[in-house]
Amino acid sequence: MEGRMESGRRERKKQQTRQAISDVATGLFLERGFDAVTVAEVARAADVAVQTVFNHFPAKEDLFFDEHGWWLGPARAIQEAPADADPVDVLEAHYLAEIRERMEVGHLETWKQFVHTIDSSPALQARRRLNAAEMETLLTDALDERTEQHLMNRLIAAQYAAAQKVLEEELMRVLPDDASADQVAAAQQDLEKSVAGVFDVLRNGLTATTG
Repeated sequence: MEGRMESGRRERKKQQTRQAISDVATGLFLERGFDAVTVAEVARAADVAVQTVFNHFPAKEDLFFDEHGWWLGPARAIQEAPADADPVDVLEAHYLAEIRERMEVGHLETWKQFVHTIDSSPALQARRRLNAAEMETLLTDALDERTEQHLMNRLIAAQYAAAQKVLEEELMRVLPDDASADQVAAAQQDLEKSVAGVFDVLRNGLTATTG
C-alpha cells in the first residue's frame, strides 16, 4: 500500500512538472514567437534543467502542441462510441464538445494568437501537417475497427480533416482580434452554426445541401 501511494505521489509530481513546463513554454511562444524562444529559455523560466524539459517533451514542437491534442481526439471518440453510432454524428459531437470546452476554459480568446504563432513558424507548420496526417491515419484505423469498408472509412477521415481546416479558418474570420467576452460568445454561436452546416454536407453530400 505504501509503495503504491509513493508511486502515485511521484506520478502526480511528474504531471505537475510537465504541466508547469508546458504553461511556461506556451506563454513564451505566444509572447515572442516560437522560433525566438529556445528550450534553454523555457527551462530557465520554468526553473528546471534543460534535460528535464526533454524528459517530458522529446522535441521543442511538442512543447507548443502539448495542450492541443486535436489530432488524437477524433479516433478516441470513434473508439468510445457505441457500435451502432453513426460516425459522422460522433465526429460532429466530438468537434462541438472541443469548441465548448475551449470556450469554458478561455482558449478561444487566445486562439487567433495561437494560430498566428503557427503561421509565423515553418517548424510549427511542418509539425501541424504531420499531426493532421496522423489524425487521418488514426481515425481511419479506428473506423476500420468498426467496419471493413476501408475506402469509405478513409474518405470519412479525409473529409473530417478538411472540415476541421475549413472550420478553423471560419473561426479566424468571425473572431475579432482582442475579442471581448461578448464577441467570443457571438463567435462561438456563429461557429456552431457553421459546424452544423459543414457536418450536414458530410452527412448528406453537397448535392443534397445545395440542390
